[in-house]
Amino acid sequence: MSSRFMIELMPAFLKLIAFTPLVVFTALCFTTTHPGSAQAQAINQEVWEGLDSDVQQVPSLTSVQAFATQPMLRQGTQISLNGRTWPAAWSQWQQAAEGAIRTGISDAGVTQLLGVELLSTGDLTQQPVRWFSQLAPLTPQLAGSYRYLDMSDFAQAAGWQMQVIGNTLSISSPAATVQAIEATMQNWGEKEAVVSLPRSIVIELDRPTPWQANFSATLTPPEPAPVKPPNTPKPQTPPAEGAGNNRQQEAADDTSKPQGETPEVQKPKPPKLDEWVITVDGQIDPALVQRLNALEPGEIAYPGYQLPDAKDKPVIPPKARRLKVETAANQTTVRLLVPPGWRPLVVTSPNTNRLQIDIQPDSLVEKDILWAPGVRWHQQYLTLGQDRFPVVWLEIDLRQSGLSLKPIWSEPATQVGTAPLIATANRWQASAAINGGFFNRNNTMPLGALRRDNQWLSSPILNRGAMAWNDSGSVKMGRLALKETLIAAAGVSLPVLYLNSAFVQQGISRYSPEWGLTYTALSDGETIVTVENNRVTGQQPAGEVGKTAFPIPRNGYLLVLRKAATDALATGTSVAIESVTAPADFSDYPHIIGAGPLLMQNGQIVLDAKAEGFSDAFIQQTASRSAIGTTATGTLLIAAVHNRAGGAGSTLAELAQLMRQLGAVEALNLDGGSSTGLYLGGQLLDRPARTAARVHNGLGVFLDRPR
Repeated sequence: MSSRFMIELMPAFLKLIAFTPLVVFTALCFTTTHPGSAQAQAINQEVWEGLDSDVQQVPSLTSVQAFATQPMLRQGTQISLNGRTWPAAWSQWQQAAEGAIRTGISDAGVTQLLGVELLSTGDLTQQPVRWFSQLAPLTPQLAGSYRYLDMSDFAQAAGWQMQVIGNTLSISSPAATVQAIEATMQNWGEKEAVVSLPRSIVIELDRPTPWQANFSATLTPPEPAPVKPPNTPKPQTPPAEGAGNNRQQEAADDTSKPQGETPEVQKPKPPKLDEWVITVDGQIDPALVQRLNALEPGEIAYPGYQLPDAKDKPVIPPKARRLKVETAANQTTVRLLVPPGWRPLVVTSPNTNRLQIDIQPDSLVEKDILWAPGVRWHQQYLTLGQDRFPVVWLEIDLRQSGLSLKPIWSEPATQVGTAPLIATANRWQASAAINGGFFNRNNTMPLGALRRDNQWLSSPILNRGAMAWNDSGSVKMGRLALKETLIAAAGVSLPVLYLNSAFVQQGISRYSPEWGLTYTALSDGETIVTVENNRVTGQQPAGEVGKTAFPIPRNGYLLVLRKAATDALATGTSVAIESVTAPADFSDYPHIIGAGPLLMQNGQIVLDAKAEGFSDAFIQQTASRSAIGTTATGTLLIAAVHNRAGGAGSTLAELAQLMRQLGAVEALNLDGGSSTGLYLGGQLLDRPARTAARVHNGLGVFLDRPR
């Protein structure tokens, strides 16, 4: 059964009529500030932590073949909408024919700040959009890593005023009024843990106005206290037949003996819920907000995770308010709780100035957008058996003039550190990116192959899957090993197990300047051997883990001996490094990234995670996934897959099948779970940015500029 509640701001809305949704938009990852709300301000700060300094580096415009662009006059990194400011890229250029100044906003700003939907298109020169009654083609301009959409005519039609003040593009929209809000509630959960959650919300407006839909946080309920039911006396039973007067026979009602404690009953734990915030640039009558938020008898205030204190009461889920309306500074905010993985799907109508918000497990909107020369953005559900998986992927033409693919990582000067993929992509000025290989979350160091411009940044481990490529568009995938040998005096050969890796094993590992300025022990009892200009210049114990930083010479490297003999590496010994890859032809490629397991080769699924050293738990789990593949024609696919509609994420075997559906003949699994992220033009396409973990490295796609 569902319950309904409604706030009416005018008699004309006593009965809301049905309508056909015409516009669909899923807001994935933009977080706004809420005037007067410290919580929302904290949310905004956390989403963009580490990004502001990177987004300041907006590159100058460079042309892309067959894609007309104009020289930029001004560029900035902030947009102020009706007095609230967000980091978002914008630019201005002069129209060649008319000489008029045009103002463009990046994709992320257009969709996530203004609530404008991007429609599918195969035309590079036009990006069709829809926003209430406006259906218009916008002219895109490429400038470095961003695509800017010309909003000049659109803003004029909407009645917006745009003004540049320093680094900020200020936008003022006409005052709007929220006239009615209606919410439909529906039960969700299992057994005693059932909760009532919003399933749809209708917001009536007097005119079109900007809106945002943002993920806020996952709310974890407190642990319920266990309940101990009252003890019930057991009935007395006579002695067993033939027991006689044996004093060792224990009477059933012997009070000197423990009768056994009544086991405590654990209260069902309420489920985790995701909080989403829908923000509308429009005022609402505060009295009506107060009426909407008024609690019914016995109801717990939003978010409703206060549990009963009495231990002897039966376990009954609290009646809780799962939706809250707030108002401040001509802004109306609706906070709502939804099941994990579900999202609000916001639909606007061109005829009634209405926002329809449907909360559902299958909220992905299909898209097919030719975003730039050589870059095409897709998203749709793919079916495997009875399951539907949301897949977001980019098709990349590596042979497109001016386009290149390079490894990127969070800290260019070191291999230690992690950052949000958005920040890393902005730092390297990549137009598109996907998260890459594995890393140790505790010490933020790499666990797998990473090579750029013929320079090894980190070696492969455990013969895991990797992808190699060159700047001409050739790609190779396979299981990879790097075999290094240290040649010392008198022909002594010592195997070097790993280069610049957090994978700690007994033997010798090597750390070069690409690791960073210093090395700190990763295990107890290590010995540090310093090599400069191919000669051992020192040998010293490393001490305890993480205690002492040892400088890495710029003209050499450190050898780290873990339970390995040091006799052959005395000070003054001449040494040399021999390095080969297996397979050998991997060394012909300047760029390599490793992860695993390998999914496909030559059109066949070759998944063997056990052979690549993955644990049984990893092999069996379901999770969000990232993958990279190539088609028979050489097109590169970078894809993100999240939870199937109404269920769990994909297994590795399912991921391989999904990549085959996309047309891949070669495919590799990348780091997944909370690391999964697919970036394009300033935003994550596949998930809210707040749900994505920091990552060590990724793959960056660059458009027609020096790198």
